[in-house]
Amino acid sequence: SINEILSRVPDERSMLLFSATMPPDIGRIAKKYMHSPREIVIGSKNEGAKNVKHIYYLVHAKDKYLALKRIADYYPSIYGIIFCRTRLETQEIADALIKDGYNADSLHGDLSQQQRDAVMQKFRLRNLLVPTDVAARGLDVDNLTHVINYGLPEDIETYTHRSGRTGRAGKTGTSIAIIHVKEKRRMRDIERIIGKKFEKG
Repeated sequence: SINEILSRVPDERSMLLFSATMPPDIGRIAKKYMHSPREIVIGSKNEGAKNVKHIYYLVHAKDKYLALKRIADYYPSIYGIIFCRTRLETQEIADALIKDGYNADSLHGDLSQQQRDAVMQKFRLRNLLVPTDVAARGLDVDNLTHVINYGLPEDIETYTHRSGRTGRAGKTGTSIAIIHVKEKRRMRDIERIIGKKFEKG
């Protein structure tokens, strides 16, 4: 959509781009459509939010869903977003949580605007939301207590963006990663870049 819009704007223009993170795709768009851009960074790139505690649970891949339910049970007043890696996984996890009696819903690109609005209205009454990263863009939700990564994203910018949705406006928040052994190295890379240590849950 961005490429389509920017391909039609006049060549002579002023253009400002604001982004909480700078993933490679956005960097390529900036390079393609901006003339001699200057980058201004506030704070450190990909720095972890100061009020967010990072926790990880190391489980077998087949036990991830059980770990998720345990976390939801351990924090009875949880108000959180559960990030999955694919649209299919998002729907499967939300359906499983609903079937098991949790107040949950999924959010992804297949929903109409009316369905999306209904999901968000329900979510604001305190429960669990299971979105794809794309569907979660632009979500503005206050007082989130937890962000749960049902597996780690491929790039660190996405992790930063996810975890930064909690611990806002002076409040504290918790970012939880449910990972298996093969993801441990990626977790260490994230720790190094965001300058935060993950606590073992």
